[in-house]
Amino acid sequence: MLKSFICLIPFAASVFGQQSKPLTLADCIRLANAAPNAVILARQEARIAALGVTATRSAFLPHAGLTAGAIYNSPRADRQAFVSFNGSHEYITLAGVALELDTSGRLRAAYARAKVDRDTAEIGVRISERDLRRAVTASFYRVLTTRKLADSAQAMLTEALAFEVRVKALFGGGEAAQADVVKASAQVAAFDQLKRAADLDARLANQELASYWTADVDTALDLEDSLAQAVTEPSPADASGAFLRRPEFRIFDLQKTGFTLDARRERAALLPQITLGYQFGIDANRYSWRERGSAVVASLNVPVFDWFRARSLSQQFAARALQIDNTRKVSERVFSREYESAKARLDSIQRQVETAGTQTRLFEQNLALSRVRYEGGEGPALDVVLAQNQLQQARANYVNTLFLYANARADLEVAAGR
Repeated sequence: MLKSFICLIPFAASVFGQQSKPLTLADCIRLANAAPNAVILARQEARIAALGVTATRSAFLPHAGLTAGAIYNSPRADRQAFVSFNGSHEYITLAGVALELDTSGRLRAAYARAKVDRDTAEIGVRISERDLRRAVTASFYRVLTTRKLADSAQAMLTEALAFEVRVKALFGGGEAAQADVVKASAQVAAFDQLKRAADLDARLANQELASYWTADVDTALDLEDSLAQAVTEPSPADASGAFLRRPEFRIFDLQKTGFTLDARRERAALLPQITLGYQFGIDANRYSWRERGSAVVASLNVPVFDWFRARSLSQQFAARALQIDNTRKVSERVFSREYESAKARLDSIQRQVETAGTQTRLFEQNLALSRVRYEGGEGPALDVVLAQNQLQQARANYVNTLFLYANARADLEVAAGR
């Protein structure tokens, strides 16, 4: 018992060590995939479609059955009441096997259609996983963004409070005007309101991200701060026409194939269908094993009045297949535009990030210089208040630009079919 406890100590330490690590974007996506979601439903649909393939394949196998019964026939005085009965009693116990020969191609078309449905469901799982990954990515970076905005608002509130204390001290010594105190206090109130709004946004963003895998959404998530790292990572180079790798195009191909098979299945109603049967057992006036026998039956079903219906349905599915071709061409233009827009947006925002970072550093220097000038009696308090507002806006703009870049990068991955 003691040995088992000692062996479990390293394992428990590793588990607790893993729990204490901040969650990365990959961890959040993994947790969201493991929780019940649209991806789970898509996987269940894929499983259902795969079972449909097995069900249609069984149509090619022989079908066995057992028939048993006893019939009493009451004959009339001059003749039998029913010509097929050759006695007053008839006992039936027959074991039979029937095999349908797919001479019309109906079974083969149905089997191929089931496989297309299975492949379509599997592509649907990939699309659901991609959409979930995209949604979790946006929520992950939104949490980081709102937290950085809240930290920035807190820093500016602290700066405004320090400036207010300094101005009030100068006012007490007769070195500052009442208007300076009003400006400093108004700035504190403005930044306090901004801080409260930023805290609320961060809390709501945390709830949105946590809701992908847990009901305890209000507990603050410990996330890895990788918002700025996305800009430093090199953008993947894609060849021209990379948008054609999107799984939606595979869906179009499968849909066209499926409608073509549907048209073939309906055309099969115009062709003869052969069924072979074998029966063995008792069919006699008395129930005796000596009266047993066997029979081989072949039936040919030739359609006569289904011609117009089958032709119309076949043409209907052929038209749907043609419609898929047109839909694909329209989608190619739409997805091509999305791909090129995502590349242009990513390139532009990457440059904006550099500009926003430079702007933030300059406004930090401007605020420091404004404070020095005011305390030296060379500048008004309005310059300090204005510098504080400019710095807050610059920091918010920088963080929001990082968020836009992370989103644009995720959009490009979707548009490029990655």
